[in-house]
Amino acid sequence: MRFARSKRVLRLKTIDSCFEELKDSRLVEETFTVDEVREMLDGLQVVVRGEVEMELINTAHTNVLLLRQLFSQAEKFYLRLQSDISELENRELLEQVAEFEKTDFKSADKINQETSKPKLAPLNEGGVSELLNKEITRLQDENNKLKSRLRTIESQAMSALDEKTKAERALKDLQKVQSEQQLAAQSQEISCLEDTVAALKEDYERSLSANAASHKDLQENLISAKHELLRVQEQLALAEKELEKKFQQTAAYRNMKEILTKKNEQIKEIRKRLQRYEPSE
Repeated sequence: MRFARSKRVLRLKTIDSCFEELKDSRLVEETFTVDEVREMLDGLQVVVRGEVEMELINTAHTNVLLLRQLFSQAEKFYLRLQSDISELENRELLEQVAEFEKTDFKSADKINQETSKPKLAPLNEGGVSELLNKEITRLQDENNKLKSRLRTIESQAMSALDEKTKAERALKDLQKVQSEQQLAAQSQEISCLEDTVAALKEDYERSLSANAASHKDLQENLISAKHELLRVQEQLALAEKELEKKFQQTAAYRNMKEILTKKNEQIKEIRKRLQRYEPSE
């Protein structure tokens, strides 16, 4: 309460100084307009509001730090503290605190008196307290074991996570390599197909050239055979004429007959050859 009282007195002095500064700096004339008065009051409002707000925030934070110290001391002895927020607005208790503050700060001796900072007394080391300490020790050991096990599990989990990450990275690399290999294989296959098509095209062109040459040879052979046929027919006509002249000569007749027989055989052979070379209709 002394600390809060000193902070409150200091903040009130600051607010008083704000008013004094306004009086000294702005109230130098005898008359002011409404706008000037409103401007001075607005500026004073901003300053006072900032000072009050800062004091309220500081008081709340100070109370939090004070309670934290008390709770920390209670936690060392495993005490469970409970608070009733509704009691903070109890008017009767607030009036008692105000009365206590008045009586406590009446004399200067009490203000300057050095007060000790009481702490929570430790529990007696006997009976229930000893059993409680043993239970606390056992729980602390068990808690340490659980913490150690938790650290081990966390380490294993991190290792598993790293392995999973490495496996995923390796899988992605493998998929990438496989896709590249598939693309290379497809490209190679396409190249082979293109080469095959080019070879077939070349063979087809060679076949066309060979067929054209063969057709040309057949035509030449056909023409030669026709010439041969005409020559034989001419020889046959001459032989028939000679046969008529020498028909009475027996020996000559026989000779002519043999010639005709040979010529007929030659004609048959030439016709066979013509039938083999001429295209059918």
